[in-house]
Amino acid sequence: MVKDCASLTENRLELVHAFYIGMLALRYRTPRGDRVIWPNQYTWLLQHGLVQWDDHEKWGLSEENIRDKSNADGTAKLLALVQVSWFAAQSIMRCTHKLPLSQLESMTLSYIPLFAITYLFWWVKPKDVLSPSVVDLPSMPDEQRAVFESMAVSTVFDDEGTGKQGSFWSIWYLTPRVFEKEAADKVLLDTQQRQLEADEKGPIRRIGRAANLNARISSYKSKETVVAHWDPDIYRSKFLWPMSCIFGASFGALHLISWDTRFPTPFESWLWRVAALVSIVSMLIFMQFEKVVLRWDGVKTVVSLVSPLLYLVSRVVMIGGVIAAFRASDPAVYETYVVSTYWIHII
Repeated sequence: MVKDCASLTENRLELVHAFYIGMLALRYRTPRGDRVIWPNQYTWLLQHGLVQWDDHEKWGLSEENIRDKSNADGTAKLLALVQVSWFAAQSIMRCTHKLPLSQLESMTLSYIPLFAITYLFWWVKPKDVLSPSVVDLPSMPDEQRAVFESMAVSTVFDDEGTGKQGSFWSIWYLTPRVFEKEAADKVLLDTQQRQLEADEKGPIRRIGRAANLNARISSYKSKETVVAHWDPDIYRSKFLWPMSCIFGASFGALHLISWDTRFPTPFESWLWRVAALVSIVSMLIFMQFEKVVLRWDGVKTVVSLVSPLLYLVSRVVMIGGVIAAFRASDPAVYETYVVSTYWIHII
């Protein structure tokens, strides 16, 4: 979004603004409540001169307003990073002294690479914004209004009192829909814009055109049930995608630190090892499919659907292994090393 809006805002729309809009915190009033202004919709408003970046403060998009609504700052994030870094350092020192890590420590370590990369990309992202910015849309012809509303990724996050809105499970519906909608918009908007620009026939014709456009928009519905859809820009990157695969596999790989840790039974020990290996392989396989849909396509469909299921099962098995290990932990996990010889512990 920052890239798309750079020329429209003289590079004044920054990452924190894009995050705020992407968090669905910018909305417009309707007779029944309010609706989300999605990032692609706000970009479209800028492109068509319906809003100006000079008015962004009136729309609640000033950086001061966004940071005031956020419930976290750089200091809190830095402290969290220091804590996990300290834990990682202690774990490395235990391994250096041939002391085992408990299953719980191995699982905790597995989250750290994912946590670190998330913090890296989300450093300026606002947190827990509870009160959105609600604005009035600028006036526009019926045709433009139809195009604008068609660009909404979903209506389930609007606040108009309908039964499907406000559900906790809506987030699972949203994830694959974002990229699916972006791809559809690229196809539709060119055609729609050409039709709108060519229409100079007066109000009655415009009303008919808007109704026709709404009908076409409504008819354009994906009949596929999308299970997962990776970000196309990342998926097709020669650098970001291999790195994503490495981080995806790292979760299961770091569980293998406890390969020789004592388990209550040999069966549980091998179950842990197999689950860790299955999580690595299944995730790598699953990540090779840019889009996973519930549509029969032979062996490809089976592999694309079974791999995430195996990953989920392996995660559940490892969580169960952590809990079960508490009943007979290896006594060595309670042993410590002498810390006085290491200057880092003075800090």
